Amino acid sequence: MALVLASASTIRAEMLRRAGVMVDVQPARIDEAAIRDALLAEDAPPRDVADALAEGKARKISARQPGLVLGCDQVLALKGRLFEKPTTPEQARDHLTALRGQTHQLLSAAVLYDDGKPVWRHVGVARLTMRNFSDSYLDDYIARNWPGIGESVGAYKLEEEGVRLFAQVTGDYFTILGLPMLELLNYLSLRGEIAG
Repeated sequence: MALVLASASTIRAEMLRRAGVMVDVQPARIDEAAIRDALLAEDAPPRDVADALAEGKARKISARQPGLVLGCDQVLALKGRLFEKPTTPEQARDHLTALRGQTHQLLSAAVLYDDGKPVWRHVGVARLTMRNFSDSYLDDYIARNWPGIGESVGAYKLEEEGVRLFAQVTGDYFTILGLPMLELLNYLSLRGEIAG
C-alpha cells in the first residue's frame, strides 16, 4: 500500500515508514492562518481547528491524486490560546515562558481521504505539564536547539532535549509527535490496506 502524506512533516513521514507504510510525500499548500482565524472567530474549539486544517490538506491533495491521502495537523492550546510555530528565537522564548509551569494540550488531527472523499478521521489529545525551569536554562535551551525547535508548535521536541522541560506527560507518544499513529494503523488494518 502506498499512502500519500499531504504534509511536509519529516517526522510524520519517518514514523509511517518505520511502521512499514510506504509513503509518498506531497505537501498541501493551504492558507492555514485564514482557516484558523475563521474558526477562532466562530469560537471553534481547538479540536475543530486541528481537524479542519488536517482535512483541508487531505482534500486539496486528494482532489488531484487518486487513492489514500492523509492530511495531518497539530494544534497547541493553553487556556483558550492557540500557539503557532515560532519563527524566531525570541518567539520561541515567549512561547516557552507562557507554557512554563502550566499544563497545555497538544491535539493531533489526522484525516484520511480515499479517491476524493473523507473515509476516516481522528483527533488525539495529549496533556503536557512543563516544569518551572529557570530563565538561564531557558536561554541555554533555545541557544542549543534553535532552529530545530522552530519546526514545533510548542518550541520543543519531546524526542530530543525538549523532554527535560516537562514534569508530566499524559497521552500517546505518537500523538505528541504529531500523528495518532495507533488509531491510523488500526484503521488501515481493518480496511485490509496493511497486514494485521
